[in-house]
Amino acid sequence: MLQRLPVMLAALWWGGISALSFLAVPLLFAKLGSPAVAGPVAAQIFSLQCWAGIVIGGLLLVLLKRGQPTPEAFTTLGLVCLAMLLALVQEFGVAQKIVTARASGGNLKLWHGVGSLMVLGQWLCAGAILWRSSRQPSDTL
Repeated sequence: MLQRLPVMLAALWWGGISALSFLAVPLLFAKLGSPAVAGPVAAQIFSLQCWAGIVIGGLLLVLLKRGQPTPEAFTTLGLVCLAMLLALVQEFGVAQKIVTARASGGNLKLWHGVGSLMVLGQWLCAGAILWRSSRQPSDTL
């Protein structure tokens, strides 16, 4: 059972980012009408997504570290660390810049773009982790 847990966690991580970032948040802005109303809700969703990524990433680090130290395993661990780093920078750096830019009239477009790139980076990493962790032992890279 523990052998399949990394696949399930990676699927949860990738699927969560997919559903929240690419479906729920755009739907909020489309249905709520006002960015002033949708923005704070979207910010809470992205914050939740970041914390979920940090928790899931931590669990994956523990589970994936148990196996044999192969170059493939190190690559997967590196992807987990990169995705977690992107989540942390997004939560504690970019999100604060967005709030500051919104309040002070700063470059909101720039910080939204940076935040979007960080979400895309997390999504790509989580997808690669899912792909790599779901391979059969006989599969090659």
